[in-house]
Amino acid sequence: MAERFRLTMAQLNPTVGDLAGNAALARDAWEQGREAGADMVALPEMFITGYNAQDLVMKPAFHIEAINTIRALAADCADGPALAIGGPWVEGTELFNAYFICKGGRIASTVMKHHLPNETVFDEVRVFDAGPLGGPYAVGDVRIGSPVCEDAWHEDVSETLAETGAEFLLVPNGSPYYRGKFETRLNKMVARVVETGLPLIYLNMVGGQDDQVFDGGSFVLNPGGEMPVKLPVFDTVVAHVDLERGPDGWRCLPGPFTAHPDMMEQDYRVMVEALRDYMRKTGFKKVLLGLSGGIDSAIVATIATDALGAENVRCVMLPSEYTSQASLEDAKAVAQALGCRYDFVPIAEGRAAITATLAPVFEGTRPDLTEENIQSRLRGLLLMAMSNKFGEMLLTTGNKSEVAVGYATIYGDMAGGYNPIKDMYKTRVFDVCRWRNANHRDWMNGPAGEVIAARIIDKPPSAELRADQKDSDSLPDYPVLDGILKILIDGDGSIEDCVAAGFDRADAKQVEHLIYISEYKRFQSAPGARLSKHAFWLDRRYPIVNRWRDGS
Repeated sequence: MAERFRLTMAQLNPTVGDLAGNAALARDAWEQGREAGADMVALPEMFITGYNAQDLVMKPAFHIEAINTIRALAADCADGPALAIGGPWVEGTELFNAYFICKGGRIASTVMKHHLPNETVFDEVRVFDAGPLGGPYAVGDVRIGSPVCEDAWHEDVSETLAETGAEFLLVPNGSPYYRGKFETRLNKMVARVVETGLPLIYLNMVGGQDDQVFDGGSFVLNPGGEMPVKLPVFDTVVAHVDLERGPDGWRCLPGPFTAHPDMMEQDYRVMVEALRDYMRKTGFKKVLLGLSGGIDSAIVATIATDALGAENVRCVMLPSEYTSQASLEDAKAVAQALGCRYDFVPIAEGRAAITATLAPVFEGTRPDLTEENIQSRLRGLLLMAMSNKFGEMLLTTGNKSEVAVGYATIYGDMAGGYNPIKDMYKTRVFDVCRWRNANHRDWMNGPAGEVIAARIIDKPPSAELRADQKDSDSLPDYPVLDGILKILIDGDGSIEDCVAAGFDRADAKQVEHLIYISEYKRFQSAPGARLSKHAFWLDRRYPIVNRWRDGS
């Protein structure tokens, strides 16, 4: 009879800072593994602390408690399979991102991460010290190598493990989503399998943390490129996989295999999961938002309903004399289609009072953008008052195009605690609305069918802060604007790159100027779901004071 090794892969959702709660999740997965006859139960990178804990993990009281929690968990899981779990480790004055192998009631082996990512959302060079290149650890008579996350993106760690006797590779990860990330991971892991000739188990976590969503999608690769196991994206899963030793070494047998959805669905799922976990992990139960009758607030209301359920979403229409009849009708129709509470709070009386209060100071001046922004800030004031009164978190509704060029009012429509569409360009918002109208999934709490009427999607976008206002009065049309933004922000390109792509130089210069002068607004903006490698916040860090402009 061939020799077998059963590994339980725990693709779970930790909460940063919840040491006891994360330990309980690990213990439950270990129990499932023990019942299934597993030889080892594996959890992702830094699971005990949650990831990405940033500077919190450097706090001595925190990392000491985390290490003690691992020790207690090891003692609690003495009678059964080995337990592999990520967490911090201290040696002397150095702090490491470590992976612990617990057996017989104690920490039997410690693997310390060697390559520390220092790009995009990661600052591990700031937080951790680099561990040495090490060898495999033993579970029974099987020698396993564990390159920790980034270590598997480089060839040296895996090659060292193979040369020192590893029989297969288990890679624990805390790898957050961006569009197309799975293919990038897969290509890197295929390279490691080709180089070492060993099977590779890629284990990732799931769940939202601030702006990031860890998307799971764990998988197993056999030599030759076969993928016998592929876990779903975004779902928590405890899966048992079997490896069998044959004449050519270990191979994973066919196990659970799930096809992944397309990028449109994954983007939408990220926005839903990001909000859902942000609420759950911060303790909020309900949200509210200003529902204007436009497309952005309509999709945010839909995301919120899918994340939290209609009973936990309050939509508020705050009309002025510039609010069209179509917007009044469209906003109410969205709330009714979703089944959310709908409140009607006109701002005319409050605006008149503010105008009268400022009249002596503004005497002799002409109405301008100031008066438009007063409307937006008054709406922000009223929404924040409702947030305080009812304990409901206010959602902001600015898309990436608006966030990029500052087409939003600070302390007005930018007020709030979270922005689900912060990393989604306006043109993609249109596409997502159409996608959601045509698709429904079991992870959505909202109703199936058309929830955003076609005329909301098709009408020209407007802030409705003055008569006959259109977004195109102040900005290039959104297909042009988004095309330029993708070059300047996502591609980190130049004005010449925009011109070469067919865009007008004057438009490109205008957009570049707006991007730079809006940095102070983004510095004060709410967090939002990260969908790309160039999301605003940790991915793109520019100075607020910046007089440089592309002279081309």
